[in-house]
Formats: sequence, C-alpha cells, structure tokens
Amino acid sequence: MKKIITVFALLAFSSHIFSQDLLDVLENEAPQTKTYTTATFKGTRVLNGHSVENRKKGVLEFMISHRFGRVNLGIDELYGLDQSNIRFAFEYGLTDDIMIGLGRSSFDKTYDGFIKYKLLKQSSGNNAFPFTASLFSSVAYRTLKDFDPENEPSTNDKLAYVSQVLLARKFSPSFSLQITPTFIHKNSVKIDEDPHDVFAVGFGSRIKLSKRVSLNAEYFYTANKPKSIDASNSLALGIDIETGGHVFQIVLSNSITMIERGFITESTDNFFEGDIHLGFNISRAFQFGKHKKRK
Repeated sequence: MKKIITVFALLAFSSHIFSQDLLDVLENEAPQTKTYTTATFKGTRVLNGHSVENRKKGVLEFMISHRFGRVNLGIDELYGLDQSNIRFAFEYGLTDDIMIGLGRSSFDKTYDGFIKYKLLKQSSGNNAFPFTASLFSSVAYRTLKDFDPENEPSTNDKLAYVSQVLLARKFSPSFSLQITPTFIHKNSVKIDEDPHDVFAVGFGSRIKLSKRVSLNAEYFYTANKPKSIDASNSLALGIDIETGGHVFQIVLSNSITMIERGFITESTDNFFEGDIHLGFNISRAFQFGKHKKRK
C-alpha cells in the first residue's frame, strides 16, 4: 500500500512540474500584445489649434473654417454674421504618422503650409506608454497689400514660422487633455518693441457627451505679447459633431484668425466682455488607395 501511495505521489508531482513548465513555455511563446490609443480627439483640430490626431495614409481632407464678426455688434451686423473670415485647406496623410497641409486665409490674405509628425503614441499592454506626442511646424506668407508701393516689404519679411510640441493623453473614453508648448518667429514686426520670437503654451481638452458629440475647450497663454496691439490670450469653446465622413465643429472664440501665428499672437478681443466670434470647422475626407489596417 505504501508503494502504491508513493507511486501516485511521484506521478502527481511530475504532472505538476510538467504542466507548470508547459504553461511557462506557452506564456513565453505567446505574442506580447500592445494596444495603441485611438480617438484622443475626434478631428485634427482641438478648435483653433491642431490636435495630436492625423489623417491616415492616403486620406485627403478638405477643410473649411469660418469665423464671423463679434456677436456683440448687435442686430445691425446680424450679431457678427455680416462679417466673415474664411480659411480653406487641403491636408493629406503621407503615412499614418505624417500629415502635410496647404491653406489660404482671407484674413491678411495669408497662405500657410504645415507638416505634423506623430512621434510617440499612447498605448497599453506590453511596453505601455502614457501619452501621445506630435511635432508640428508651419510657415505662413502674408500677401495683404496694406503698404505704400515704395515701401513694399520683401518676400522674407512676409514670412512667419511656428513650431509646436503636442502632448496629449486620453485619460478615459470620455476625457482627453493636451498641452502645446509653442514657439513663433516673425521675420518682421510692426514696431521695434514687438518681439520677433514669441513663446506660448496651449491647453486643450475634450469631454465626450455621446458617441458622436463632444465638448471641447482650448486656451493659449502667450508669455510675451506684442506691444503694438492690445493683445489677449486666445480662448475657445466648441462642440464636435461626427457625421460619418466628416467632423463638424461649432466654435465660440475671441480669435478671428485660424492659423497659429494669428490667433496666438494677434488676438485682441476679450471673450468675457462679449467679444466672441461664432465660427465652425468642417472637413470632408477622401480615401486614395487602400489603407492597411493596423493588426
């Protein structure tokens, strides 16, 4: 009887060792999964400024942005709707992580181009990473002829440059936050006391209200404002509405321009005194070629 018990004990012990070794082998051979966070923001813009989101490879986006006059202008100006500034742009995903764009604004008759590169991606699972980081760079060329012919500025004087680091984290399916350190350089300024180099930091957030609707907020603090104008920090509140092939944004902002060199350094209206511009961003995406889905 003792021999039989001993044999069963040895078999049970061997079985346990073998099964444990087999589990270890299977665990080591199993693929280590890594899940990337998506939809930190619904569109490529928080409101006025860029978000960390890019268009996928081969996707061409046509974007139209409007900002009307101040709502406190009253009924004679139809609460600002009689005045309108528009920007339209084509933006394209070279890869899933690199997007380029070209645009034209009616304000100051400015042309702009940009490139945005998603450097790091928030992820969970194996080797998780806590946030998404994108690099953004743009150039703007002002063509408004508001000068005397004999004092026409050079091509170089009409240029301004923007560099940003976009840092965002999706804390939950319902809440995202972005911080945007910003550097702007203007080749020419109105007066000598105005800085050529401007430093600012932006804050953007998204609160999901439903499957297709979210509430967004954005604020840019400018450290060294121009002296030639009564500049104010840019503030915007808005709603994102996703409708299939495009995202529609309704915007309330104290900024009338829609590119970084403008709304960060040249906003002059006070949001809390009623100097609010109603506006919207609307985009339509077109797929060229086949997009390979991430596994």
